[in-house]
Amino acid sequence: MFIQTEQTPNPATLKFLPGRDVLGQGAADFSSRAEAARSPLAQRLFEIDGVEGVFLGADFVTITKAAAKEWFLLKPSILGVIMEHFTANRPVLLEDAGDGHAQGNEDDGEIVSQIKELLDTRVRPAVAQDGGDITFHGFEEGVVYLAMKGACSGCPSSTATLKAGIENMLRHYIPEVTEVRAVR
Repeated sequence: MFIQTEQTPNPATLKFLPGRDVLGQGAADFSSRAEAARSPLAQRLFEIDGVEGVFLGADFVTITKAAAKEWFLLKPSILGVIMEHFTANRPVLLEDAGDGHAQGNEDDGEIVSQIKELLDTRVRPAVAQDGGDITFHGFEEGVVYLAMKGACSGCPSSTATLKAGIENMLRHYIPEVTEVRAVR
């Protein structure tokens, strides 16, 4: 098994591509070992000293490291855990675990449906290329609330992505949108 790595815009994160599906669909974001109870893979990754975050995407794993740790020291251990996990055919998420995304609601309304559609078709694929994800958290009085996850969470350019990229696009297609704000 050959696992590729890609740098992300966030220097504290690195994207690992095992060459196969990780989740297939959806995403899961863990910022602690306790949060990772539903993912045997994330649990194992948190055993590595210096791993502070694990984000599981469709076909990638993004790791966030502690500031005091260096990638050249962490990478071999991370690669070993990922390779061993997939070679042993272990589950990435336990059976009863959801993907962590809010499901569509029939009462969303037309504007919220349009926002979610644009996020799913235009934003999420681009953000996933950088090892992250974005989730919709609400729309109120013209303001769209979004959460950046994975490599995008804490990334120096995430504010620019939200304001210059996503906000401008949403305002262009949906005049009712006046602003985009990040939530945690």
